[in-house]
Amino acid sequence: MTSPQSLRIETPVALDIAEPEADSRIRRGTRGFRLTNLALFSAGFSTFALVYCVQPLMPVFSQEFGITPAQSSLALSATTGTLAFAMLVASSLSEIVGRKPVMVASLLASAVLMMLSAFARNWHDLVLLRALAGITFSGLPAVAMAYVSEEMHAESAGLAMGLYIGGSGLGGLGGRAITGVIADFSSWRIGLFAVGLVGVVCGLVLWRTLPASRHFRRVAPSVRALAGSFAVHLRDGRLRLLFLEGFLLLGSFVCVYNYTGYRLMQPPFSLSQVAVSFIFAVYLVGILSSAWIGDLAGRLGRGPMLCLSLGLMLLGVLATLSSSLPVIVLGMAVLTGGFFGAHATASGWVGAKAQHARAQASSLYLFAYYLGSSAVGTLGGVFWAQAGWGGVVGLISALLLVGFVCAAWLTMRPGPAGPGARA
Repeated sequence: MTSPQSLRIETPVALDIAEPEADSRIRRGTRGFRLTNLALFSAGFSTFALVYCVQPLMPVFSQEFGITPAQSSLALSATTGTLAFAMLVASSLSEIVGRKPVMVASLLASAVLMMLSAFARNWHDLVLLRALAGITFSGLPAVAMAYVSEEMHAESAGLAMGLYIGGSGLGGLGGRAITGVIADFSSWRIGLFAVGLVGVVCGLVLWRTLPASRHFRRVAPSVRALAGSFAVHLRDGRLRLLFLEGFLLLGSFVCVYNYTGYRLMQPPFSLSQVAVSFIFAVYLVGILSSAWIGDLAGRLGRGPMLCLSLGLMLLGVLATLSSSLPVIVLGMAVLTGGFFGAHATASGWVGAKAQHARAQASSLYLFAYYLGSSAVGTLGGVFWAQAGWGGVVGLISALLLVGFVCAAWLTMRPGPAGPGARA
């Protein structure tokens, strides 16, 4: 374990003299709590809408551009891949210039790039614009997690993080529904432009309603000190396991959704693009489960809730092996509920475990999280091509079992989880 002396050497020097008292943090039931959650809900909604709106369009891209399912997945993987690496820089930038300015600029720039992608001349241009969007997105997810950890009282942080991730779930549903429906009746280009406009509106809501940071401690620019903070987090074995959980969680989740459209648009289901888009309505389960399980994790313990959520994900993905469409939809609903609950729990645990440079700790978690989306999301295309849906389910089941083992270890040996928070 790193000694306090080594932390003083490697942690950036704060420019503020003193941190405000803990009882001044935002609590549930207050106006500040409502405004903060409106802002973060809007940010989560637009982030997932902008990132994942291309997912139901992958069969359309395959047909229009003459590409394979694995190549079509680059519309999403290019974004999450660059996002994973760029977040490491953006989180450090937020330690210097502040949380809110980075979040607002990130969201508005991403929305503009989404609108520009509607005018892409060919497949390569579209992938390039999606990769650039991954860079602009990087200033929001990790910084939002750090904001919650810094500004929310420990008793309210779990609910706040759950509501933020619930907004992400609604955004994932809304973005997919907008592009899927519009693509079936008009053009995928119009769908992407419409989602970009939604992102602009949400960016303005974030700017107007998010309270300014009161517990943020600005640091002097220092590459060496910031790198030292990353090193401290990476030396923590429990944090490393939580980072691995992020990789496994989103990788598994995205892989299922990437190739569900291909499966359900083929015989014996032969669903239309609109019908497949409306299956994403199971995201509503994630909106409820993220807030509920996130709140329970703060009160009953994160370890048990993480194990429970991973178990639900495994049960859900196995149910999709059925040849019955209602059972498949039910399985995806269970998988989605488990995923959002697990993500709310694991991401909140990272913020509680890291006692300094929280944006950087969150960015490492999200680096692994979005890297999992890119790697497993594309790898799933190989399993789909070689072994069909059974191959995809086999891959995801193996990853979730690894995640369950890690969660069980964290539950039995949780270690310190930060003041006021239960491990």
